[in-house]
Amino acid sequence: MTTTRHAITASGLRKAYGAHVVLDGLDLAVAEGTVYALLGPNGAGKTTTVQILSTLSAADTGDIRVGGHDPVRDPRAVRAQIGVTGQFAAVDGKLTGEENLLLMADLHHLGKREGRRRTTELLERFGLTDAASKLPSAYSGGMRRRLDLAMTLVGEPRIIFLDEPTTGLDPRSRHAMWQIVRELVADGVTVFLSTQYLEEADQLADRIGVLNEGRLVAEGTADELKRLVPGGHVRLRFEDPAAYERATRALTGMTHDDEALTLQIPSDGSTRELKALLDWLEVESIEAERLTVHTPDLDDVFFALTTEPSGAPHSAEASAAQKATLR
Repeated sequence: MTTTRHAITASGLRKAYGAHVVLDGLDLAVAEGTVYALLGPNGAGKTTTVQILSTLSAADTGDIRVGGHDPVRDPRAVRAQIGVTGQFAAVDGKLTGEENLLLMADLHHLGKREGRRRTTELLERFGLTDAASKLPSAYSGGMRRRLDLAMTLVGEPRIIFLDEPTTGLDPRSRHAMWQIVRELVADGVTVFLSTQYLEEADQLADRIGVLNEGRLVAEGTADELKRLVPGGHVRLRFEDPAAYERATRALTGMTHDDEALTLQIPSDGSTRELKALLDWLEVESIEAERLTVHTPDLDDVFFALTTEPSGAPHSAEASAAQKATLR
């Protein structure tokens, strides 16, 4: 039996500023070498979570381990293992791209030769070699973000916090950043990602946590979360009107389109439900031309599980759905 090793754990994490509670008993467990995405609306506590886990802020209460160390008792040990990239690039605008990287190498005490080697390697890896001697003001938004991430990687951290790293980027630059994240994880790096881009979490994350008003209201894989909200169904399309009529008479709880010869059957999209339907069709000798599975997307999950700044749920199902948690 394989035991999961965790790069990050947090239990009972709480943070308040006066009467305003930002985090209210947050529990997290992030496996090594995976991407964990934290979703939530503005003010949900995402950035505060990143700040606490990366030693930039202290929690009021809670037990935390990052890379096996307590950020409060041993912040240096934590900082030696992590890198942090925020939604606003921390690039020094008065230094060239190369100089920014060399400065980070000096801060990590790499030595002149090793710092130069690491800088050259990262410039090549992030496609910045041709812009190495230019000031960041000449960079595009995507280039600045790549330089910022390259600076984070100078010290070869094993855990990286990305706080809304693709905010403001065009789709091409965003996809380029996604590929970089995938390559990092393939090398065994753990990535903790906070984002408002639902497609980003869907594309990258092994597990996703949905944060709302300081609490983790749901957690699981993207597919697991999509099954939490209503709207999933299986659609059967028939070529033979007789087969369509037989299926319509036999199945209950479905909707049908007589012109298109299609049936829509509520389903959570699970393998178990699909197998049961296919087995039934085979036993009844009913042949469907096409079967398609439709599940809610992360937009539906986000709206169902989170509230607007006013505190009103995004949807009528939110009250019930907010209590659903997958572990």
